[in-house]
Amino acid sequence: MFLYTKNFDEQKAKAMEGLRKALEAGKVDRDIITLLEKINSMENYFTTSSCSGRISVMEMPHFGDKVNSVWLGKWHREVSFEEVLGAIGRHRKGQLWFLVRSPILHVSARTMEDAVKLLNLTIGLGFKYSNIKSVSHKKLLVEIRSTERMDVPLGKNGELWVSNEYIARIVGIANSQVRRFKRKLKRLEEEVERLKS
Repeated sequence: MFLYTKNFDEQKAKAMEGLRKALEAGKVDRDIITLLEKINSMENYFTTSSCSGRISVMEMPHFGDKVNSVWLGKWHREVSFEEVLGAIGRHRKGQLWFLVRSPILHVSARTMEDAVKLLNLTIGLGFKYSNIKSVSHKKLLVEIRSTERMDVPLGKNGELWVSNEYIARIVGIANSQVRRFKRKLKRLEEEVERLKS
């Protein structure tokens, strides 16, 4: 069966209007804008959401409770030990976590063939957790996701469980992960033109 997305062009126009507003409001990670432009310039694809990857320090009532969590620090780039310490210093209650999240993009495809082509390209470039997220006549959605991730508990209710030396070490590891996934994003930006052929 040749599966395709109904009303694809209408959906794309609506998504592009949303992206334009997000760009004007400064809500799009700067280092991923060129990649988004390249994907959205192609006839058979458009992006619906994106994050270029991040390092963060977060205060959570319970692990996984995103709704009631508070960002103490969030960076879409490499971060300094001092910046992380500054974020940790704002911790007062709940669990304190140091997190790394890899880039994630959601891309709508016109046909299943288009979706598979994009999926194969991204997996080949190291985005190993990429998948086809939704399959229907309403939506063919590819999730582009890499493997880099850290979930490190640092303390609770204002008490720090780890030393500054340990924090410096995990910051170093996190920065190496950021360098790695930013290189993957750059390669994807360079290779996405292949989808046109």
